[in-house]
Parts: sequence; C-alpha cells; structure tokens
Amino acid sequence: MKRIGIVGVGLLGGAVAQRLLAAGFAVTGHDVRRETIDALVPLGLRPAASLADAVAGADLVFTILPSLDVVDAAVRGADGILARVRRDTVLAQMSTISPPLTRALGEAAAARGVRFLDTPMSGTSSMVARGDCTIFVAGETAHADAARPVFDAIAKKTLYVGPVGTATVAKLATNLLVGLNTAALAEALVLGAKGGLEPARLLDILRESAAGSRMVDVRGPLMVQRDFTAQMKLDLFLKDFTLMLDEGKRVGAPLLLTGIARELAGAAANAGHGSDDLAAIVTTIERMAGLGDR
Repeated sequence: MKRIGIVGVGLLGGAVAQRLLAAGFAVTGHDVRRETIDALVPLGLRPAASLADAVAGADLVFTILPSLDVVDAAVRGADGILARVRRDTVLAQMSTISPPLTRALGEAAAARGVRFLDTPMSGTSSMVARGDCTIFVAGETAHADAARPVFDAIAKKTLYVGPVGTATVAKLATNLLVGLNTAALAEALVLGAKGGLEPARLLDILRESAAGSRMVDVRGPLMVQRDFTAQMKLDLFLKDFTLMLDEGKRVGAPLLLTGIARELAGAAANAGHGSDDLAAIVTTIERMAGLGDR
C-alpha cells in the first residue's frame, strides 16, 4: 500500500498526512478548506479537486471528518467514497463518530465489496505529528494486517480491538477519560490559585505526584501559559461528549461525570472558546471562582 487518499485534511488529517509523506507514501488530500491543503503541498501532498479525485487509484482511504453527517455523506452519499472507490481499496474510518453509524458504514462497505476498517486514533494533532499516538483498529484481521505498514508510519502503537464498532467504543471511552482528566486538572489549578499557589508551581507539583497524567503533561502547560491554540477544538470535543452520553444511554451505562464535563465545556464554548483547545475549559471554572478569564 503506497497510494493513500485522505478525505478531511484538518488538524488531525494534516498531521496524518505529514507522517505519511515523511515515510514516503504518495498522499492525495481533499478538504473543503484550502489552507491546510496548501500548507502541505510543499511537503509533497497532491491536492484533490474533488472527493472522487482523492480516492481514485488509492490503496487505502482515510476519512478524518468533523461530524457524523459529513462522514455519512462522504462515505454513503450518492457521489461518495463507496460509489467511487476501487473494490480492493481499504477504507479506514478515523473520524470520531457513533458505534451504530460505524457499524452501518461497515455493512454498506461490505455490500459493495470494499474492505472497511474502524480506525479511530488517540492523540492530539501535535502528538500525531510526533508519532506519539495510538491507532485502535477493528474489522477483519486480514484487512488490518494489510494496512499495518500504513498505520505503523503514523502511530507509535496500533492496537487491534475486535469487530467493527468496538474501536469506536474504545475511542469514546478514551476521550471520556481525557475530557474528565482535563476538567479535573482545571479544577485543581483553580483550587490552587484561590488558595494562593501559583499555577505553574502547582503544575510542577502535580507532575511529580500520584496525580501525574498525560493530560497534566499535555494540557497543564496550555492552561498555565494561557495558550489555547487548538490541538483538539473544544467544539469538536463537545460533539464527542454528546456521543459518549448517547452511547451510555444506548447501552445503559451511567456517565454522570461526563454530563458535568459537557456542561463546563459548553459554557466555555458559549463564552467564545469553541475554536480553542479543550484546555480552555479552565476559563469556565475560573469565572465560577471569581477569577475572571485571565
């Protein structure tokens, strides 16, 4: 597999493209926004004029798109990927969507004879650009094995999960913990600030304590430095919180803390931080504590 199509070249899709281009793959990208595409052309990305152009001749196609409706239209639409792609192509669905939609896409691909993999990824865009990320893979093992060299060029680890849909469940559970860790970190920093402890000093303490975590390392500095440049947009994580709660309701799993975290994130988005990183959730808790949006 040497020819890769990427449908959706945003923060995450752009990072995936960078990894593949650096590894020598021929990558074609399609996105409705030109800025990310244009930035990658000097690295060797071939811009696609249309979705059909992006998948033409591809050995593997990634969909890395922002919403369920957009993913569904891109895959199952009248002029979508399944209507255009070669039968022997692997379609790797990397967007964070719902398990029911993932299974429906897998069934539609199977009906067309297209090899389908459920392949969400854990890691912010900057982590992916460094290769410090994990891909969860679900689907037929033969398809996963065939695509393994592509995944290895992107991620530090590739974990096989099970049948189509289970990787998406793993991604929602992973993002649930990421979101709750981020909200808990914000509360800890606000508690410290109200108690007279400088956030930077508290962050150093947390790193060396039993409370240390990946989110302390990744989003702690963003909160302390007030740098909310998006690695994962808060608006997109709000979508993920809703997916988690919907799946929890569907399977009968109470997600009480997740509901609270979504409310905090929603308040931050309503205050103008929707395009910022999830770390901006700290601004909601600061305002509630009377610290203002510092």
